[in-house]
Amino acid sequence: MSSLKSILILLFSIAVFKADATTWNEPWMDKVISQADCFVLARVKSVDADKGITINVIKTIGGEKVSGDIKVSGFYLLHLCSTSAGEGPEFHFKGIDSCYFFLKKNKGEQYAIATPTTGFAWVKNGIVAGTYRHSYHQARTTANVYEPTMQAIFNNYHNLPYDTKYINDFVTKNLATKPAGPTPDEMQNFYNQHIALECIYHLRLKGYEKQLAVFVKANYSFHAQASAARALIAYNTSQSKSELMGLVADKETSDFIKVIALWTLESYKPVELKTQLVALSKKASTEENGFGGDIMDSRVCTHMPTVKEAIDTLIKTI
Repeated sequence: MSSLKSILILLFSIAVFKADATTWNEPWMDKVISQADCFVLARVKSVDADKGITINVIKTIGGEKVSGDIKVSGFYLLHLCSTSAGEGPEFHFKGIDSCYFFLKKNKGEQYAIATPTTGFAWVKNGIVAGTYRHSYHQARTTANVYEPTMQAIFNNYHNLPYDTKYINDFVTKNLATKPAGPTPDEMQNFYNQHIALECIYHLRLKGYEKQLAVFVKANYSFHAQASAARALIAYNTSQSKSELMGLVADKETSDFIKVIALWTLESYKPVELKTQLVALSKKASTEENGFGGDIMDSRVCTHMPTVKEAIDTLIKTI
């Protein structure tokens, strides 16, 4: 567990928010994007930590058209685990100028973001802190990559068209090279490959199974393996099942990645693997599993099952 925590902190930027006794189970980006009404770029005009923020929409990138000044005053996916007397969830946008938002219509003419810690991506010095998987895992990229890739993902979840040529060119280019490591000279490739792999997951892109097999085997790169295991959801094949079962059975694979692999397998309904899964369950880890990070982080109760729990859940579905 300690090694997983170190890897997560090293490889990705983890947003740090005010720590208090109000905690929540942070949603994954699938829900954040699919349940939003619109995706916009805006400037933050004013901030009241308790009541919300006022933003000026620069442009609507996806979904319902929004313009001018609007009030953001609530949260549409906030599932609290604990609260502190007099300390509710707050808006932490002080010092933030330009920011991308996933917004859902709230009461009256106001809007909501998903939680205090997700549903937005701030922009600083031309770099976007984009979230494609979970707010614990942010990729730094440029607006000319973030906008078209996230627009495609948003539009796909809302049954709207997107630029398929751009997406396929981007994914093909970035998966053509070996999985990058989190070193300074490879960091931009590292982020772009993460985005490309997550695009395959969200968009269910076909034609990349061979490339995904390479990333699944990249055991020196936690995030490459995690995203590749997610991306295999688009490929219900015997080869994909073999790759995923290999991750689950490998003693060196982190529990976090094993659970991701099991979730992908669950989407296949692999009846033929039941006997193997029952055998794996008998020796599966029952250790606490999670994202790591600061124990005082308000997202601390974000749930991840143990490997045994994930295996047993899968067995019940087949």
